[in-house]
Amino acid sequence: MRISLPDVLSANAGYVDTAGFLALNGLFTSHVTGNFVTLGSSLVLGTSGALAKVLALPVFCLTVFLLRLLGQRHKGAGHSALRALLTLQFTLLVAGAALAIWLGPFASADQLPAIVTGMTLVAAMATQNAAHRLHLPGTPPSTVMTLTTTQIMLDVGELVHGMPSEPAAAIRGRLKRLTLSVVMFALGCALAALVYARLGMWCFLLPPVLGLTAARLPESLAPELPR
Repeated sequence: MRISLPDVLSANAGYVDTAGFLALNGLFTSHVTGNFVTLGSSLVLGTSGALAKVLALPVFCLTVFLLRLLGQRHKGAGHSALRALLTLQFTLLVAGAALAIWLGPFASADQLPAIVTGMTLVAAMATQNAAHRLHLPGTPPSTVMTLTTTQIMLDVGELVHGMPSEPAAAIRGRLKRLTLSVVMFALGCALAALVYARLGMWCFLLPPVLGLTAARLPESLAPELPR
């Protein structure tokens, strides 16, 4: 099966989320609502990172809000809006990598260098989420795998139960796309953990490469899920 634009985005989301979690004392840069759980842990155990976790959701929301306003203002522009968002994400990932390498490693996630680095990466992943929701709504989610995994198991249940060949073929096609998305996300997570263990903050050099790859992929490589 050919690797598509959503697959690259899924791998990058898993990578950035895991690298950020390891390097920034438990901060989720992509799955930002997960910071509610780790915030509770930080407050109870007295570990660092509470401030960054509190800021992550507002920064994420503000980024998406501003991108939506900017998109409305430039609705008639001739250039690809999706490509513009992916290019912006690439720029933010480059900035996040530079900050992590220059300022890290971080002894405390509540110090300004760690917060600036973390929020830059949160903004980058917010941009990816906005790009997906606005321009790739018919493709598997690239940053959170819970709903995707749920749909996979629902589809497996449908196929096991049995159904006519035509809808079964559509479900099998969707199942392949969803499964590949989860696999790519998991591979991104595993790769980030391995590279961080070996290279520390230099692990953040890979996300801009994946971001640039995504920005250069043709939009035709984003097939919608069969329904």
